Amino acid sequence: MYTLTKNCSMGDFDNCGCDDSRIGQTGGRGWIWGGCSDNVAFGEKISKQFVDALEGGHDSRASVNLHNNEAGRLAIKATMRRACKCHGVSGSCSIQTCWMQLAEFREVGNYLKMKHGHSKKLEMDKNPVRAGNSADNRGAIAQAFRSIARTELVYLEDSPDYCVKNHSLGLQGTEGRECLKGDKNMSQWERKSCRRLCYGCGLRVVEKRIEVVSSCNCKFHWCCTVKCDKCTKVVTKYYCARKGGGRKPQNKTKRRHHARRH
Repeated sequence: MYTLTKNCSMGDFDNCGCDDSRIGQTGGRGWIWGGCSDNVAFGEKISKQFVDALEGGHDSRASVNLHNNEAGRLAIKATMRRACKCHGVSGSCSIQTCWMQLAEFREVGNYLKMKHGHSKKLEMDKNPVRAGNSADNRGAIAQAFRSIARTELVYLEDSPDYCVKNHSLGLQGTEGRECLKGDKNMSQWERKSCRRLCYGCGLRVVEKRIEVVSSCNCKFHWCCTVKCDKCTKVVTKYYCARKGGGRKPQNKTKRRHHARRH
């Protein structure tokens, strides 16, 4: 939906463009609607046709996916911001022309991450629902969704513990994983990798000095080869390891849940 809306406003599609439904209307004191508002209605319409069409069933899983699809679309609309341009003699800004534009994609992602942290489990225990299209199934699902707002993300099952190796689920765990540490040129997320991967799973960080052989002093020789020397250097790497006593990794952070987003 986000990309479709952007492309529409940029004129990449023949059948749509800016949302001009409010152009010329007074929006508030000192400003009117104008400019090129992002056509979120177009993006929403097309995304429904393609994404929602993948959910052909009427069971609880399909209902959860459709609900989260809608929550994702609402998140894009909820994070839209008003942008304005000043008009007036010598930049006096006596009146402004304003339009609605999509937020940066990271802002939408942060909004959904917040929603994910407060996602709700769809309680079906008292109303067991099987795959199918019976009236009983549809009624039980509707009852379960009654207390859940359209903007909230929902899930059916708790996520597995990603700290612990689980071959049946294809999870490798975090024991033995390399993490990053100590480089000033790293991003804030890279600098936190040891804290998240190791400490967050009840593991410790071990330091290892490793000899690395790489190509160096490369020279081009006419014609047409490149010859290099082999240089050896010692680098420091960091890994997650069990604490003394050999206890298994344990997730110390809040468990995350299945909450599909679009």
